[in-house]
Amino acid sequence: MSVKLGIIGGGVMAEAILSRLIAAKVYSTDEISVSEPLSQRRDFLQQKYRIRVAFDNKAAAASEVLLLAIKPQALEAVVSELGNGALQEKPLLVISILAGVPLSRLESAFPDKPVIRAMPNTPATVGAGITAIAPGKKVENHHLSLARSIFEAVGQVVEVSESLMDAVTGLSGSGPAYVAIAIEALADGGVAAGLPRAVAFQLALQTVLGTATLIQESQLHPAELKDRVTSPGGTTIAGVAQLERAGFRSALIEAVQAATRRSQELGRS
Repeated sequence: MSVKLGIIGGGVMAEAILSRLIAAKVYSTDEISVSEPLSQRRDFLQQKYRIRVAFDNKAAAASEVLLLAIKPQALEAVVSELGNGALQEKPLLVISILAGVPLSRLESAFPDKPVIRAMPNTPATVGAGITAIAPGKKVENHHLSLARSIFEAVGQVVEVSESLMDAVTGLSGSGPAYVAIAIEALADGGVAAGLPRAVAFQLALQTVLGTATLIQESQLHPAELKDRVTSPGGTTIAGVAQLERAGFRSALIEAVQAATRRSQELGRS
């Protein structure tokens, strides 16, 4: 069968995407080809997923959809290796998950090809991610539908203009780190209050997970849920007041803005 999805780069995010695509039967194993420079990683992917693997990037580029899952600094070397000859007929669509690499640079590297820039986040590795996609100049509706089908295999998908991709990076791209810190801090608070470490961590983790699920399924505004939990003169309002004194809300807002600015800086370098 022809290669329908070629992936250049066989790292964690590439594996997350291909594994979910296979599990969801979006692509069969013989429709996916991955190029990866490390022989140990090639062997692992081939043995675990029974997909085509190669050292040569041209094998992956001879596909209907080419997914770039490499480090941003490797882009020029990959494009140089492929050359124009390998890109005459295929791929029909190029999708990049390279952080900070703008569409203008991608479209220059792949002239005459429709290009979509995407930003998945790490929960994609367990099928609970969210990916923002930004279409290039030559992208049509069927290209967007195809990209959506790929990233919906690892979570939810939103479409944004490219001008907002740095903000996406600052929020959902970096956000898992903020949430992880919050879970760790909640658990530490429980330990400080006398709970055993394992119990404190379990309580903190399930509280964050359960609250997110409740908000998602009930469609409650977070402020409304907070008000429901916060009774007059009770324990929760005492804790909320302390969070406000410590600038918890402002710290999260500023973290997103700082990460957004850093993404913008990296994009210009």
